[in-house]
Amino acid sequence: MGHLPVSVRTKSTAWDWSRGCTTRGVYHPTLVLLLLLSGTATAQTAPMTLSRALELAAANNPQLRVAAAIGEGARAAVTTARARPNPDFNYVTGRQHLLQPSAAAGGQQHFGVAQLIELPSVRQARLNVAEIGRESTDYLLAETQLALRGAVKQAFYQALRRRQEIAMAEESRRIVEDLERRIRIQVQVGEAARLELIRAETEVNAANAQLRGAQLRLTTAVAQLRALLGLPATEDITLDGTLSPALDLPAFADLRNAALATHPALARLRTEVRRARAILNNEETLRKPQPTLLSEYERQPDNHYWRVGVSIPLPLANRRQGPIAEAAAGISQATASTSAFELEITSQLERAYGEYQVASQQLRAYEDGSLREAEAALAAAETAYRLGERGILEVLDAQRVLRSIRFDYLNAQFDRQSARIELEQLRGSDFQE
Repeated sequence: MGHLPVSVRTKSTAWDWSRGCTTRGVYHPTLVLLLLLSGTATAQTAPMTLSRALELAAANNPQLRVAAAIGEGARAAVTTARARPNPDFNYVTGRQHLLQPSAAAGGQQHFGVAQLIELPSVRQARLNVAEIGRESTDYLLAETQLALRGAVKQAFYQALRRRQEIAMAEESRRIVEDLERRIRIQVQVGEAARLELIRAETEVNAANAQLRGAQLRLTTAVAQLRALLGLPATEDITLDGTLSPALDLPAFADLRNAALATHPALARLRTEVRRARAILNNEETLRKPQPTLLSEYERQPDNHYWRVGVSIPLPLANRRQGPIAEAAAGISQATASTSAFELEITSQLERAYGEYQVASQQLRAYEDGSLREAEAALAAAETAYRLGERGILEVLDAQRVLRSIRFDYLNAQFDRQSARIELEQLRGSDFQE
């Protein structure tokens, strides 16, 4: 809404913006409400650019909060690993009864303290597992951020594609409707056959169906984008964006090396290999017997006792063979997962690299001649039809060819944009313009 030119006069009083509605200082509730609604409408209809969409996703998407909460748990695990064992205190009381003449009757009390002496190697091994786990969650957060960024970009440009499809469908409908009106007039004055009007009406129906399909696809694309941004379903989205310019891709080997070196998912998997080795070392370290110091005091009616001792578990029956074997299998699993992802990321990179090149070649082919040739063919068919040299079928065929080429050109543009987004996601960073 624009600002309304308001001038309110009552007798000799004029509008005073610094005080309110009149010089009496009274605010008019209706006008104040109009101004508030005007500001709200302006804020709600702010265009949705790609940078704003990325900011909203970073602030609202719950997947980032999930990854951040996992990181908080890993940091708490480090605190847990640093903790030292607490001492045990026990107290027992009772009463001694007289059974022999030489014995004394009375109360008994027993006090005991036990303290596990944790070996430094055991504590350090446990702490290494927790610290590497925290490092892994840092990569998990970076991986989630990268995946969300790519998903938002794909959804944003997908919505732009659907919006452009609607514009093209509306233009196609306008052309066939205009042609249908002209044919209807010609049929009414007897210059054209009824069959040509039926054909034109069929094309109008097909154009309307194509437009409705494009509108449905736009609704779906906007809903997907809204979900990624964490926006309510009632909030409208007005897209404002353009396609990225053509890019001179670096060599495939350079892209592959960058992806294998910097992709956070691959870094997380390599960290998981280190963590699996740390777990194995921790399990092997736990085989070492850890002593427990004991101290006791016992008071009887006729005696007092002080005792100090040590308790050491003997690893005879259980030498932790099972946990050690599980940890060794975890190393093999983590290593295999890392190798598999390296192959997967290389394959995806090769596919996206090829898709970008093919889409670029298609765009050059359309721009170098296909579009202009289809437009010229339609213009020639329409001219020949007006002169009576061609029938309506030639015009409709030329329109279909032009419409198909325009849609193919649009798809090639957005296919190249999609391939670029995927390449950026695989290499772990955006290309510089």
